[in-house]
Order: sequence, then C-alpha cells, then structure tokens
Amino acid sequence: MDDGDPLVPIGELARRTGLTVKTIRFYSDRGIVPPAARNAAGHRLYGGAALARLELVRTLRDLGLDLATIRRIVHREVALADVAEAHARALTAQITTLRFRRAVATAVARRGITMDEGDLMHRLARLSAEQRRNLIADFLDGVFADLGEGGGLPGIRRTLTPELPDDPSDEQIEAWVELAELSQDEDFRTLLRTLAEHQSRIGPPLRRDPVSVAVEHAATALANGVAPTSPAAAPIVETITAYGGGHLPDLLAAAGDPRRQRYVELLSIVNGWTAPDDLAPMLDWSVQALNAHGGHASSAART
Repeated sequence: MDDGDPLVPIGELARRTGLTVKTIRFYSDRGIVPPAARNAAGHRLYGGAALARLELVRTLRDLGLDLATIRRIVHREVALADVAEAHARALTAQITTLRFRRAVATAVARRGITMDEGDLMHRLARLSAEQRRNLIADFLDGVFADLGEGGGLPGIRRTLTPELPDDPSDEQIEAWVELAELSQDEDFRTLLRTLAEHQSRIGPPLRRDPVSVAVEHAATALANGVAPTSPAAAPIVETITAYGGGHLPDLLAAAGDPRRQRYVELLSIVNGWTAPDDLAPMLDWSVQALNAHGGHASSAART
C-alpha cells in the first residue's frame, strides 16, 4: 500500500496493521493519523502514509513515549532523533533502578535477612542517584564533622566515598546496596568516628598513623617468622606503643572490626579499585605482642 494505492476504509487499515478499529480511530481523533479523505457516507478513508505512520506510532508507544510527544514527532515539531536520545537516557535511569531492585531481591534471598533489614534495603533500592550520594555524604559528615583537616582527613574522606559509574555492573550495584546498609549502622559510624578522631590528632612528633605503624611492623615480623610472644617481638612493641600510647588497644580494636574491612572491600568493588589487603593477620599479631609484652592491649581488639 503506497500513496498511489486506492484509499481504504478504517476496517481495511485495521486488518493490514493488526490494530483495532477503535485504536486507529483514537489516533485519528487526536490528529496523529488523520484520514486522507471521507466517502459520501462520511466514513474515513486512509492512504499509504497512514500505514507507515501507524507502524511508527506503534513502535514509539512500545518504547513508552506518551501520545503528546508522538504527535509532535509525526507532525515534525520535534526531531525523532532528539526524542529518542532523551528517551534512551530515561530508559537507562529506569534500568538502573530495576537493577538496584533486583540486587536487593537477590541479597534478601541469599542472606536471609530480617524484616527490618529488608525494609531498609528496599528503601535504599528506590533512592535516586542524588539521594544515594546524599545518603553517603550524610554518613561521612557524621564521621568527620568538626574534626578539621588534621591528619589528612579530607583525603581520607575522599578515599571512603563510593562513586558508582554511570553504567554499573550488577556486582557494583549489589556492593553499593550492602555498603549503604552498613552506613546506616550507628555503631559502625561511631567506630569510624573513633578512628577519625585519633587520625585528626596525628602530627609532630608522631606524624604517622599508629595503626599503619603497627600493621607495617607486624607484617615484617610475620615475614621474618617472629612470634608475637617471643623476646624478639619486645622492641617491636616498644616502637608501636611509642606511636599509639594508651590509645593503641582501642585503635586496633576499631581498625580490626570486621565491618571496617567489609566496608573497604565493598568500596573497592563499587569504585573499581584493587581489592584491599586483609589486615587481620597483622592486627592479630600486634594484639598478641602487646598483650605479651606489656602493651595492655585489650583482648577485644580482634574477635
């Protein structure tokens, strides 16, 4: 059927397109697919252009475009390419939202979480991109607020900020959901606040993070086969305690909390970074050495 073909009534057009007469009449009444003419009885007649236009309308409706936009397209008031580009962006956002919801459903099924935890995760899944950024910003504000810039805190805050890419993988989405859930744990926020407060006080004469010093020396000791209870560990404890003093047991307890390790693991997935080292062996060694050589470390530093 082309423009040289005879005009056909609406019933024939419905047969050729597979659409109902009612649907075609609906589009016709709204000026989207107007009739080419009417017969003596006043019935609508359509030419070849109507068939092509109906196919376009059906395609655009399948893509989710509203009738007002479709009418502007078929009347060339807007370019189809511009509308398609905008619609593609909207679909991308919808797909991301659906993937977040799928990640939540997967996590709920896999982890066997409680009803309260499930409610939280479902709320997280429905956040917009801006709301997701604000949620993490609020969490980090609670950790670093009013601590100034001592100890390189602004840089540390940046390294603790998850940034989902524009087209995240399923693994990154699932990691973000779990990370956001962890950020709502008030005890965990308090734990990171403790670390941040100690970090803010780093400066002359120490200049270095006591936890990093402990991990570094413990790693060397482990590599050299030095047992934490052996006499050879005593000078190492002396060096470590010079940096941490009486605060070291609390610092090691906070640094060794499994939730902190999980946070940095999730962060590396979301941001596409190399997986972090597991500090547990070094922290365990440090705690044992402190206990054995008078460092007064709490046995709760690693559990």
